[in-house]
Amino acid sequence: MITLATGGFMEFMSTQLVQFLEYTGFANVTWGHIIMILVGLTFIFLGIAKEFEPLLLVPIGFGMIVGNIPIYPGLKTGIYENGSVLHILYHGVQNGWYPPLIFLGIGAMTDFSALLSNPKLMLIGASAQVGIFAAYMGALALGFPPAEAGAIGISGGADGPTAIFISSKLAPDLMGAIAVSAYSYMALVPVIQPPIMRLLTTKKERVIRMRPPRQVSKLEKITFPIIGFLFTCFIVPTGLPLLGMLFFGNLLKECGVTKRLSEVASNAIVNICTLLIGLTVGASTQATSFLTGRSIMIFALGACSFIVATTFGVLFVKFFNLFLKEGNKINPLIGNSGVSAVPDSARVSNNVGLEYDKTNYLLQHAMGPNVAGVVGSAVAAGILLSFLY
Repeated sequence: MITLATGGFMEFMSTQLVQFLEYTGFANVTWGHIIMILVGLTFIFLGIAKEFEPLLLVPIGFGMIVGNIPIYPGLKTGIYENGSVLHILYHGVQNGWYPPLIFLGIGAMTDFSALLSNPKLMLIGASAQVGIFAAYMGALALGFPPAEAGAIGISGGADGPTAIFISSKLAPDLMGAIAVSAYSYMALVPVIQPPIMRLLTTKKERVIRMRPPRQVSKLEKITFPIIGFLFTCFIVPTGLPLLGMLFFGNLLKECGVTKRLSEVASNAIVNICTLLIGLTVGASTQATSFLTGRSIMIFALGACSFIVATTFGVLFVKFFNLFLKEGNKINPLIGNSGVSAVPDSARVSNNVGLEYDKTNYLLQHAMGPNVAGVVGSAVAAGILLSFLY
């Protein structure tokens, strides 16, 4: 009897051990999981060691690792399983909740003074949006449906929140690839843009000194977000969630009587949403749904459109200078800042300029087209939504 009982116990334990092993990550791992975990580790390395947008790359990189832990199906743990914690947090991405809240924080952190003091810089921000429509046409040429092509195109503006917002409407299945593409190129601004800027400009152009910005009045700062909101949203009402929150956040900052609200928007809200959006977008890149030929094409299109946007921004300034008098000319090195990677692309303008003249600070001038690029990408998103949604 003791022998039978012992035998039954051993059989039970053996069964339990086999079942436990079936549930481990070691039993369910694939090469795809390993590749994506390595990509996540690379993102973390770039964020920490190279300081390439660490507030984005570290959460996204760790999210990639989280999303690619091999899980036995049906445990309600993965991001795509209903009822899991990750899936609940991912609702903010899928339904486009996080991007408008991030735009609220961006608005509360943004100073439009450089743009208001020299309104023609807005044209640079507009010219850089060519990259978005170039990527849209490229995606159509590669066989993507129009709605998906529009969502892919917006990644050319290097604007992660806008890319997530529009892909949640037009291409939910491609959201992970589009978002990671947009955030990747935002982080790689200091790597990609300087060679293009040097290639397209002469030494004489790189040392152009721009007139100091004029002093902008408090009244101008307060009225701009109201007028800007009415003007842009009457043109593209579909951009209201992003543009409305952007200008509202800026009004909170500039009006001077809502300091507490402005501080909450620019600190707590934007930090929480950035954290959640980075982690969940990273976790959505599960190898089974992410490692596809379509994802590779999205990354390639994103790179091409980002290069096109930077190129058009610089070339537009060179062209515009033909019509400006000596002393009023614009340094073409700020043309790159028309993309909406704020404030990194403006910082790149400044750093490249200082390489050729250590006393020529371009940061304040570059912030004009940089913030115009944020508005421009949101307007472009509204245009795409208006005829594709």
